[in-house]
Amino acid sequence: MFSYETMIAFFNTFIERKYYMTLLSGIQETLLMTAIATVIGLIIGIFVAIIQVSEFPRKLKWLEKILKGIAKLYVDIIRGTPAIVQVSFIWLVVLADVVMARPVVGGISFGINSGAYMAELIRAGIQGIDKGQMEAGRSLGLSYFQTMKLIIIPQAFRQMLPALVSEFIVLIKETAVIGMIGGRDIMRAGNIMMSDTGSFIWPILIVTITYLVLTSTFTMIMRVIEKRMNKGRF
Repeated sequence: MFSYETMIAFFNTFIERKYYMTLLSGIQETLLMTAIATVIGLIIGIFVAIIQVSEFPRKLKWLEKILKGIAKLYVDIIRGTPAIVQVSFIWLVVLADVVMARPVVGGISFGINSGAYMAELIRAGIQGIDKGQMEAGRSLGLSYFQTMKLIIIPQAFRQMLPALVSEFIVLIKETAVIGMIGGRDIMRAGNIMMSDTGSFIWPILIVTITYLVLTSTFTMIMRVIEKRMNKGRF
């Protein structure tokens, strides 16, 4: 299995059949899908978090209950079911008849999943801002949502930026399940190599190293951001 001959035979095939191009294509699709999912998840997360922390006027308390109920149901469903089930349902049922590029469909699927987790990060970030900031904004004549947009969320975003980068790293790994339902990500590239060559250990090692390099790179970026934030340079 680990013999020198089998390794040489596999890597000769890897080069001859240009499996490196398949792998590069998988990396590209994984990163694009992750980026789309992060943006969609962030948008959903902001809206859900604002709903969770907002206090509506007395006349609109009924609307507050409805919106907070929907937000809670959404978070509970996403956090209470496996990602593969959610992605399969969105990919194969909800968006089955929609003509879109695979990374876009995958990005939307994982974005809906990520939104629930980002909502919790953003909510914690908002609640971590001193309440005096809200009072200061309201005293300047800003509405509640203007204060959130111009004062609270920018400060909260700065505090939770490392956590958002961490969520991006988590998404890179979670997208591995997309290959099971037709995606062309890194894991799918590994499956193609295994199927064509009959070898398992070397494709798995290549996929493992690829994910490790990607996640390690973004982990280093996250640490740089944290250091700059601690020094007040970000």
